[in-house]
Amino acid sequence: MSVYLLSLIKELPIGQFIRIMLRAGVISFIVFFLFAWLGEVIFDDVLQVRFLAFMIFGGITFLVIGVRLILGIGPLMSCINPHSEEVAGAIAMPFIVGPGTISASVIAGTQLRLAKSSLAIALGLALALGSMFIFKKVHDYVKTRSERYVERYGEIAGRITALFTGSFAVDMILKGIKRWIALI
Repeated sequence: MSVYLLSLIKELPIGQFIRIMLRAGVISFIVFFLFAWLGEVIFDDVLQVRFLAFMIFGGITFLVIGVRLILGIGPLMSCINPHSEEVAGAIAMPFIVGPGTISASVIAGTQLRLAKSSLAIALGLALALGSMFIFKKVHDYVKTRSERYVERYGEIAGRITALFTGSFAVDMILKGIKRWIALI
């Protein structure tokens, strides 16, 4: 997330950044909990889309993002207005809650009991948010001493993220296809 939220990391003071990220974490936890609890019912009965179609499309979406990042086509993401009232929701939905994390929540909900899947989701969110807080602290400390290195790190981290995003995307597509073939 640090690569995608770099504008917020650069512009906001640490206290405001932590408050916004915690609100985004609560919003994300609620969404993840609902998907873990209701699982594929949300897709089948509410959205009337097969979960496997969501996995495959999510993989394709990630693949496009990964290719754009690796080739340096356009900005990493459109800038988020850090002073917007809805900034926590804008972080939660495209950056924390995405096809991969929703899929993981559904799978966790089907393979674990609700209490264990909720605990796993809470732990994963706590680790992700904690790492963002540490990154923000390090960024603020290093930025005052070596701003050009911080900018260069952002470029390098973006390219590395692109490699993993693309790999994760292909894996999501393959898992969706594999599960779909198993149903036939």
